[in-house]
Amino acid sequence: MLSRIAESLFWIGRYLERAEDTSRILDVHLNLLVEDPAVDEESACRSLIAVMGGGEPEEHPDRAAVMRELGYDRSSANSIAAAIESARESARRARETVSSDMWSAINTTWNGVAAGRLQHGRPGASLAWARERVALINGIAESTMSRDEGYHFLLLGRSIERADMVARLVAATSMSAGPTTAWNTTLRACGAHEAFLRTYRGLETEREAGEFLLLDRLFPRSIVHALSLAEECLHNLDATGQRSGFDGEASRLLGRARAELEYRPLMDILADLPEEMERVQQTCSQASDAVTETYFAGAVATAWVGGGGLIGGAVS
Repeated sequence: MLSRIAESLFWIGRYLERAEDTSRILDVHLNLLVEDPAVDEESACRSLIAVMGGGEPEEHPDRAAVMRELGYDRSSANSIAAAIESARESARRARETVSSDMWSAINTTWNGVAAGRLQHGRPGASLAWARERVALINGIAESTMSRDEGYHFLLLGRSIERADMVARLVAATSMSAGPTTAWNTTLRACGAHEAFLRTYRGLETEREAGEFLLLDRLFPRSIVHALSLAEECLHNLDATGQRSGFDGEASRLLGRARAELEYRPLMDILADLPEEMERVQQTCSQASDAVTETYFAGAVATAWVGGGGLIGGAVS
């Protein structure tokens, strides 16, 4: 497969996942401001913009400023609109590989964004629309793509981005409000609340919620599941057939991050959750750079910086 096509598919997966998960994080944030009047809006908004890697916010950021910065402002690299625009551009570069149905779904979504679909109407409805459109595109990809190298690059990008963004969501939750309200809202934002209740038989505490989103091997939006799936994709892409060791630097980084989560005591992780989640984000950035160096000749990696340190990556 041409490295140009592989790179485009990888970033289609990442950008679509980024758009979906940013909408989920925004939903969590806005719901917390409504449900818990004790939360200081300006401080919470400033923290969220920092967690998402935004620049210095305006003097008194509020929920409207956050929606603009992370929702519909196409000039903001961290917004849903910018991610969908980038996904469309990546799909255009790989037009000969992307199916007509998938291209049509991506292009229609972008036309909705360009027409102002995200900034008009209630924020909750606009964010739900963004999630539904990404789910539609992913569903079309699952049903129209052969399970060849292109599919594995798409899934690899989605999995790395999902681990990164769920880590951001968990970090934002841990800094936003009291455990019960914050974790319940986070589970619902991930579409995980019903699965969580079935798994833990109705017991809702910070420990169980954290364990489910971080470590559950069966739930597709947990960090461990996403890291494991990324490792599997890299293994399928490796053509050497080696019998021992790891397939490359990206596999080593992702495998180490997964093992550190799975084999450490849960309470040790929860005790310093923001720092632990930043470590996951750093790993995802480094793994993305390693994939770029291995498979995408000539690509240039740029850092996604926020919250005082490196917490993600992107390719321009």
